[in-house]
Amino acid sequence: MQASPLTQQYRPSSFQPKIDSLYEEIFETRDDTELDFDDGFWREFFLLRPDKSNLRRRLENISVDDLLRIQGATQQLFRQAVAQIKSGNGVSDENALDTLTVFLSIVLTKRYTNPSSEIITVLAGLDRVDACFLDFVDAIETVIRSGGSVETRQKAVEVGIALTAGAYQTSLVSYFTHRDVFPGLTKYILDVDDSNLVFKPMLLLGLLANYNKFEFRNPYRAKFEDCVNEAAIQKIVQGLGTIYSSSRDHYVAIQEDIEEGWTLSNTLKYIGLGVLAPSRSSTPTRNAPSVDDSKDLFSALPENDACILLSTYDFSHANRLFASTFIAHSTATTKKESPFSAFLSLTSYIVHHAYRSPRSTFYGHINLITLRILLEDQSLCTKIFSPDHSTSVRLCRQRPPFLPKTSTSRPLAATIFDISIDTITHNLRRRLSIPLYIATLNIIHRFLTHLLTTRTRFTYHWPLLWQTLLSLLRFLTTYADSIKHDPDLPILINTFLTVLSLAVCNGDIFLPDTDSHDDLFYKLVENGHLLPRFKSAFARPSTLASGGAMDPHTGSSPAALIDALISISEHFTSLLEEEKGRTSTFGGGTKTLSPKEVSKVIRKGCDTLSLPAMEGLERWTRWREVDEKGFVKRVGRLAVEDARRVVGGS
Repeated sequence: MQASPLTQQYRPSSFQPKIDSLYEEIFETRDDTELDFDDGFWREFFLLRPDKSNLRRRLENISVDDLLRIQGATQQLFRQAVAQIKSGNGVSDENALDTLTVFLSIVLTKRYTNPSSEIITVLAGLDRVDACFLDFVDAIETVIRSGGSVETRQKAVEVGIALTAGAYQTSLVSYFTHRDVFPGLTKYILDVDDSNLVFKPMLLLGLLANYNKFEFRNPYRAKFEDCVNEAAIQKIVQGLGTIYSSSRDHYVAIQEDIEEGWTLSNTLKYIGLGVLAPSRSSTPTRNAPSVDDSKDLFSALPENDACILLSTYDFSHANRLFASTFIAHSTATTKKESPFSAFLSLTSYIVHHAYRSPRSTFYGHINLITLRILLEDQSLCTKIFSPDHSTSVRLCRQRPPFLPKTSTSRPLAATIFDISIDTITHNLRRRLSIPLYIATLNIIHRFLTHLLTTRTRFTYHWPLLWQTLLSLLRFLTTYADSIKHDPDLPILINTFLTVLSLAVCNGDIFLPDTDSHDDLFYKLVENGHLLPRFKSAFARPSTLASGGAMDPHTGSSPAALIDALISISEHFTSLLEEEKGRTSTFGGGTKTLSPKEVSKVIRKGCDTLSLPAMEGLERWTRWREVDEKGFVKRVGRLAVEDARRVVGGS
């Protein structure tokens, strides 16, 4: 019998996907940098769906030296991917975009000795860098502006983020200034129906607008300033609101802080008859994390999507139309949380936990700066105080002391006051974040100044604000040795004294009734013994020493402010001592005055109180980025790191 010409092939123990074998061929370590893959290889490569996890793992395991050794292969991969994107060939385009996103997010974040030159060597080669990257930006902009599908256009945005965030410390990002992608991103935002898809285009714009903006006239910052497309701004604001709500919900997922309403089960448990409560076994419940686990989980928040807060800050700072739309945008017809309410809610949760990590502190601080920018615009501040923009905002109540419960809609200003109080209350630590407290006190100062200049009487739980400010006074006095060497301390002390003095000397103009002003005097007298200690603790030429420099913003001497507060406290203290002496003479023995009697003495004492002239307390200077260049750059670097994780999946 004639033998068969066929040979038996044994079944392999495991099958390797074709795309994985192509990855292995491309990234195999070799010394031949001139290796050239033919067109058929790349046609097959981009027809296959990329294995992102395998590609990421391979790239992570390649050292920088090996990448430089196989630069011929990596350069071909980059050029061929760009060429494939420009060809506009459906599925292959999406595969090329997915491949580039993973490739750039890993390769660009490796530790290079000379980042700019070595990254250029890996991606394009020094002799072809201009042509390659101009082609790259042109291809990405074309797909974003007029790509075939929303999904393909979104993938192009992700590639743009991967390159911008990964090469942020190099000159490669400057190629985006040669080809303006702002119109394309704006058109994409207008074309999408899902508000969640606004996040990444706005993130890319925020990163581009911050790139070297202190070194040259950044064209994307200019685009932010000049944007007057109301439809696009409306879509942007709506999309940002969706992101704020989602980011806030990560905090709620760890600890639900809205109390459950009345139920029979709750009542029975409250009176000790929980065993009689109806069974809830049919309702799935999520086990709450332990205290230690909660600390770790809260420390990891906010999630990476918080990098969008940098874009919010930039757009609010640069564009008044955006800022106005941000505040006024209504979702009444859809019963959804308004974007500005969501922003305030997220800010509340971030600052509530700001002390847990420097990252939380930075994001909380940039949000407070955004609020300050809005408040420094007179017309926007009027809207924030207007009852026409009243709303209910979910505020963080995850740790005591809790803010007062409010069941009705309130002006936005009341919510921002609450956020300021919560920031001061929950972040008092020996290692005090002084810039965060300066930002908070600046917001309170802008509010009080607005009420004073417009002579508006505003209803609010003022006693809680006075109590919070005087708690800060007590903390600063007690832990003076822990913070006295901080270079920002003089600014904190001056701002704090300005706010407190403004309230004491002018509270009768903006407080709703005399009782509210009397309560401030009552609390000042109650803490009067701290004022001399406060002056003694911070009596340095740079802070309170007599003859020290005048505050450049208010024109008032900090030493004069603290002396005036001490004088006011001593005035009421002497009246109270007289009243004690009078009652003890008639009743015999030493008598302690009741709170009602103290309030009565204070009310009478206001008639004889001679307030010192302290002009200029209502003066302030607008936010200027150049004055806080270091802080803005640090937040920018933080947002870049989070943007890398957004597209890198880690």
